[in-house]
Amino acid sequence: MNEKEIGEIRRRVRRDRSNMTAIYGCYVSAKNEIITEFSESVGLMSENEAERYFGIMKRVLSGGLGKNLIDITFRTAQVADSPEHKLLMDLRSTGLKDADARQKLYEKIINSVSFEDNYLILLGCDSYDVPFRSKDGETQNDGSNETYTYILCAICPVKLSKPSLRYIAEDKTFHDGGVAQVLSAPEMGFLFPAFDSRSTNIYNALYYTKSPKDNHEELVNSLFNVKPPMAAASQKTAFEALLSTTLAEECSLEVVQTVHDQLRQAIDMHKESRIPDPLLISKEQVKEALTSCAVPEKNIAKFGVEYDETFGSEAVLHPKNIINNRKFEINTPDVSIKVNPERSDLIETRVIGGVKYIMICADENVEVNGVNIHIPTPETTTV
Repeated sequence: MNEKEIGEIRRRVRRDRSNMTAIYGCYVSAKNEIITEFSESVGLMSENEAERYFGIMKRVLSGGLGKNLIDITFRTAQVADSPEHKLLMDLRSTGLKDADARQKLYEKIINSVSFEDNYLILLGCDSYDVPFRSKDGETQNDGSNETYTYILCAICPVKLSKPSLRYIAEDKTFHDGGVAQVLSAPEMGFLFPAFDSRSTNIYNALYYTKSPKDNHEELVNSLFNVKPPMAAASQKTAFEALLSTTLAEECSLEVVQTVHDQLRQAIDMHKESRIPDPLLISKEQVKEALTSCAVPEKNIAKFGVEYDETFGSEAVLHPKNIINNRKFEINTPDVSIKVNPERSDLIETRVIGGVKYIMICADENVEVNGVNIHIPTPETTTV
């Protein structure tokens, strides 16, 4: 799914737009014991209550592609015959009304997650008459030729609020309000099936994780029986280590500058082009950047081999997962330097008198602790 398709479904997750008639829930203790299960009719909810439920469900479709929102692809054999795919299809086809199917899903989640606090599993099912969209982007609401039926799942911690004094209107004074169990934003969740090319795609699901540092691999494996890509934060660390170890002494400032600049420019061009599909970078594109820096072929070959071992031979990466396109940073044990990524050319390395230095061009205004300083120019000695 691309950003436009995700946005189109996210805008539906509202009481006044969705055909979601009920919210199903399973409240679980920190010990992974079911406290209660419930089914709430959306039509009987108060406006505020419904707004909060839909707001929580909508969060499962938020965040960055490749960071928080991860494309899950089922193998053809799974779609043809597998318990995990059949369960999702049963949940969808019955509109979540099959209690046994809901129970199986709850058990899969409970057996593969752990929280310090109690947590709530929320489920909803919606059917969307997809309006026809012409080539010029105009939507014709009466031109629908497909109904996209999907399920949304949100897994949310339930935390205790802090004790507080609350105003009691009857007494016209404040009293101890105690603590309450408050539902937090989802930590994990998913949408099934995917909405690709504005059509139903039962070969894919969209998985959500609040933290780019943790994909909760056990949950992904339990729900979908697939191995998720490496977590976004881990991809960055792994890519940086890959450059360092495979390039060794060839890993110079100029090489890192070039790789960073080419990836950053690709991100900027993709944004300007307004292409809805996410930008992905292949191993070959990184190797081309290394070749342009005159990195020896043996180092590039080693990079290719270890890339395959780290990410997979066919893996493509979201460039924002492996670089920070908004800054260029240099660190030593005692000094940190942050540079406008478009002006990394202001930095260079030199060896003077056998000592290694990082040189920064400082022809413009220079501030130290907020104070403008003057850098004196050495006087020219005349003979």
